[in-house]
Amino acid sequence: MTDSPEYLKKRAFFDSLLTIYGRKPVLEALEDQSLPVHKLHLADSNRKDQLISRIEQLAAERKIDVAHCDRKELSRISKNARQDQGVALDLALPHYGTAETFLEENSDTHFELLALDGITNPQNLGMIIRSACAGGIDGIILPRKGCAQIDPLVIKASVGTLFKTRILRCDQLAPVLEQFAKRGARVCALSSHAHETLQTIDDEKPNIFVLGNETHGVGPAVDKACTHRLRIPMQNGVESLNVAITAALISFRHQS
Repeated sequence: MTDSPEYLKKRAFFDSLLTIYGRKPVLEALEDQSLPVHKLHLADSNRKDQLISRIEQLAAERKIDVAHCDRKELSRISKNARQDQGVALDLALPHYGTAETFLEENSDTHFELLALDGITNPQNLGMIIRSACAGGIDGIILPRKGCAQIDPLVIKASVGTLFKTRILRCDQLAPVLEQFAKRGARVCALSSHAHETLQTIDDEKPNIFVLGNETHGVGPAVDKACTHRLRIPMQNGVESLNVAITAALISFRHQS
């Protein structure tokens, strides 16, 4: 049965898997003993250089399951044939899951989330993750399509905070935001044209702050799913801020 405890346990485990790729990111992850590693994937065609040898050594020392496969299979696992360098690593992160599961488990609690719509710059995504982690945001809703995906550039920009941050995946953002709104969450799009400001919003309800594309802002479908619109007051004729800066202001808005 799909709702059996055993099935739900397995589903939760696979939802928690994050696959990273590239020799240096994988090596750095293996060197961090605090990261729970599920499986290492290596292409059969890899040349035995210093990085590969060190990766294999660490995997052996940590007793990590190693799967050898051809380049086509490795590319299917990494989903980035151009940059995986023949190496991929599955991390079983306790803070990595789905937005739907988070909603089911936290529908009666107060939370604050960031939701990302069309954030395509990996540097911005990494910086958003870092700010959310440092500021105590409860999670980041990250669609599987339409946003920059977690890759070596994002990991580097997050300065390791990716592995400490609750990342909530979904297929499409708008339907998920509608589900949260139906459960009583306030879904807020950041817009320079809004009447309400970030400072005026109350904290009685759970809040989701939606950050849009660096150039075009929040898309039409996502905008329709939002229940509120907020702006950040700015001086001296400045019209907008970098999306990562906006995320930082939201994340630290309660800090003294």
